[in-house]
Amino acid sequence: MKHATLGSLEVSCLGLGCMGMSAFYAGAGSDDAESIRTISQALDLGVTLLDTAEMYGPYRNEELVGRAIADRRDDVVLATKFGTISHRGGASAGDTEPVRTLDSHPDNIRAALDGSLRRLGVEHIDLYYQHRVDPAVPIEDVVGTLAGAVQQGKVRHIGLSEASADTIRRAHALHPVTAVQSEWSLWTRDPERDVLPTTRDLGIGFVPYSPLGRGFLTGAITSRADLAEGDVRSSNPRFSEGNFEQNLAIVDEVRAVAAEAGATPGQVALAWLLAQGDDVAPIPGTKRVGRLEENVAAADLVLTSGQLDRLSKVAPAAGDRYPDMSSIDR
Repeated sequence: MKHATLGSLEVSCLGLGCMGMSAFYAGAGSDDAESIRTISQALDLGVTLLDTAEMYGPYRNEELVGRAIADRRDDVVLATKFGTISHRGGASAGDTEPVRTLDSHPDNIRAALDGSLRRLGVEHIDLYYQHRVDPAVPIEDVVGTLAGAVQQGKVRHIGLSEASADTIRRAHALHPVTAVQSEWSLWTRDPERDVLPTTRDLGIGFVPYSPLGRGFLTGAITSRADLAEGDVRSSNPRFSEGNFEQNLAIVDEVRAVAAEAGATPGQVALAWLLAQGDDVAPIPGTKRVGRLEENVAAADLVLTSGQLDRLSKVAPAAGDRYPDMSSIDR
């Protein structure tokens, strides 16, 4: 497995997003045994970066990842996130009935961190992200609290998710930010405008989530009818009638390059991201061993300059990334 450099942290060039094992997609949480096998196989194949969050489940995904890595802690760069569940006021002190709201108050960060450490069964988090920027709490207060956790040995590196260029600069001025995680793929090109130039100027790594466009870029979803009942994508604007049909044009180009390269569309989408630099570590998510192995093989796929150029010229997806974009720091 090739490697990527996120700030001062070295990780596998492809990580594993664990969210879908426990939350948001149809069938999530239905087969923990297969999910654990997938995590184990990922580690066997040289994947080191595992990504989870307290809100996935909530809590169940961290517990699942904790069970999967119980005897392999030294093989893992473990990333999790805080800030979208409030633990203040005792409402979720027992990890039940969580209050879902932006909350990066220092007291909440400390409570969230201790909860994540307990559920994951570890003594430290390798990469601890603010999941979403909280407009009610200055980023300086957030970073100050995280710096204290680093000094305590509970956190090794800090990260931000969906943060603007200005927020990233303010945070990094107080304590090194190791990685920024945001959506980036052939159908989401937003980071290329301001955020990616900022992270590269500061020496911060970039972790693209949803690098396969929530599965759309694999070519497996050809109509809205392919989405099962309860699948969160059914309410996503990019999967809505009109946008969906327009976005199929992106998949057509990915399919064409895949046919030339002797690869799958998903592998081509990942290879395009990997070609953007060795400071990039996408985290495609899956709960199945077969899909994991397909994704990992993308690390060895080399696209020609002509193919990369064709893909880069494809228009990004029609429609907002979420039904409600108000929590995105812009």
